[in-house]
Amino acid sequence: MARTIAKDHDQKRTHILKGAAKVFATEGFDRASMRQLAQECDVSKATIYHYYDSKDALLFDILDSYLLELRNRVCELDLSGKPPAEQLHAVVSEILLAYRGMDHEHQIQTGSLSALPPEQQSILRGYQRDLVRFVSGVIATQAPEIFDGKARKLHATTMSVFGMLNWYYMWNKNADKAEREDYARLVSALVLKGVNGV
Repeated sequence: MARTIAKDHDQKRTHILKGAAKVFATEGFDRASMRQLAQECDVSKATIYHYYDSKDALLFDILDSYLLELRNRVCELDLSGKPPAEQLHAVVSEILLAYRGMDHEHQIQTGSLSALPPEQQSILRGYQRDLVRFVSGVIATQAPEIFDGKARKLHATTMSVFGMLNWYYMWNKNADKAEREDYARLVSALVLKGVNGV
């Protein structure tokens, strides 16, 4: 007879993912132990092994869940009917809102993704590329006369936007929705008009 899945299976899995993300971010993936993970999650090591057979499997599931949800949340935005400037603000704002409460996942994305096997890295970097491609397309609509045929300039602009967003948590860790939307408008203004437009 097939083993049934407990009713709280997904809830426990999510709890383990959040706890493990905190440990990996604060201790470092290489230094983190299953004992530390179990302690942070307030479960036994056996419980963690019930869900994941290794730290690598746990790390991949954290990043796969985080990056897939981030990509879908942003790339599936309905921008129809919005003028280009409002499209950019909507996208930048959605990214910042998606980052809220995900500081640990964000940290291990930048610091530990390379610890995974190449085939898993490829999946995760695919999500990142999809997101960059989408944001790049929105930026390109802001000034087609500037970016037309200039892929390197467009890529540099796109990555500069991500640079402004990706480290926001370091100086504004507890920013609420309104503060994130204000910063999104600042970033959008910098992209569209430069310092004189702020």
